[in-house]
Amino acid sequence: MTSVLRGVRVVELGTMITAPLAGMMLADLGAEVIKVEHPEGGDPFRSFRGGLYSPHFAAYNRGKRSIKLDLRNEAGRDILLKLLGHADVLIENYRAGVMERLGLGADALTSANAKLIHCSITGFGATGPYSARPAYDSVGLALSGIASLFLDPNEPEASGPTIPDNATGMYACYGILGALFERERTGKGRRIEVNMLEAAISFIPDPFANHTQMGIWNDPLTRVASSHSFAFRCADGKLLAVHLSSQTKFWEGLLAALARPELASDARFKTRELRIRNFSELTRVLGEVVGGKSRADWMALLEQNDVPFAPVHNIPDVIADPQVHHLQTFRTLKHPTEGEITAIRRPVRIDGGRDGSDLPAPTLGEHTASVLKELGYENAAIDTLRATKVI
Repeated sequence: MTSVLRGVRVVELGTMITAPLAGMMLADLGAEVIKVEHPEGGDPFRSFRGGLYSPHFAAYNRGKRSIKLDLRNEAGRDILLKLLGHADVLIENYRAGVMERLGLGADALTSANAKLIHCSITGFGATGPYSARPAYDSVGLALSGIASLFLDPNEPEASGPTIPDNATGMYACYGILGALFERERTGKGRRIEVNMLEAAISFIPDPFANHTQMGIWNDPLTRVASSHSFAFRCADGKLLAVHLSSQTKFWEGLLAALARPELASDARFKTRELRIRNFSELTRVLGEVVGGKSRADWMALLEQNDVPFAPVHNIPDVIADPQVHHLQTFRTLKHPTEGEITAIRRPVRIDGGRDGSDLPAPTLGEHTASVLKELGYENAAIDTLRATKVI
């Protein structure tokens, strides 16, 4: 185990993806993460597929302990503040102003723990014309410009995995780690603010550079044309991806693999700039050739000619891929009531290791009693809190 954050305690008031991902990333590095959830249903991601332990929830909450607290209740707030008094980091993704309405504003947090690092995640920032709006991933995709790089304006259809949500959680983790490092030297707490809009914009810097530096209009083909990225359907119906980037050797290697050397002197494709300008036509011409053989045949030829390629995997294909098996990307965690959970190991190795906590995602309130006892609550007090629905 390489738990570089061992001894760091994180309290997470997170729902859905942004804050839970940041908390899980810290847990993957060895931090103790306590997830605080409302007693009635907890994190809404729990019920996405029915029940209270959906795959969506399990994907973003491994390595944590869960306690139930009603923060609208004074006793619940008191417990949270006591918990924060023993914590290093607080992560929350409430809308702007919610913490203050709960009686958990800056003064209350500072009184509880002056060294606390408080990370606040919002959709659009704490102020401004959009600050009170709700925000989810598709909103971030649209407002940041990312969606314009995927959607066909004539037949728009939302598709694909979450991007702004995940980017926001990663940037939040990045800010927290920086603040933890500083605090080791200064003992000073910090307030970290991250919003989905700016995180999503920061995640795609190149289209903005294209526009501001060269006046390039960005659309779904701008990046792939420039990088010579292709997706082809082979004779057996299987999909193949090829990415040549800017190196001439990869273009030449592709032509050798396809046995089409004459395309190097074709007036439409003889220079990289011409290939970018005529990208759609180039894709059509290459696609006709690739359509003549099976994917396995093309993969062998592309590998022989050192061309960057990959089969287009579906999710089961990824799990079965030999390189993924070699890397041991997936691991199995066992929950005492929910059974075996397939988890993705953190992608960061430290001295060759990367396993942090063995905890799978928790059931709602699974660790409430044990955490309260750590704070000094006796069984009778815990029973009273349960009876009054504080927990």
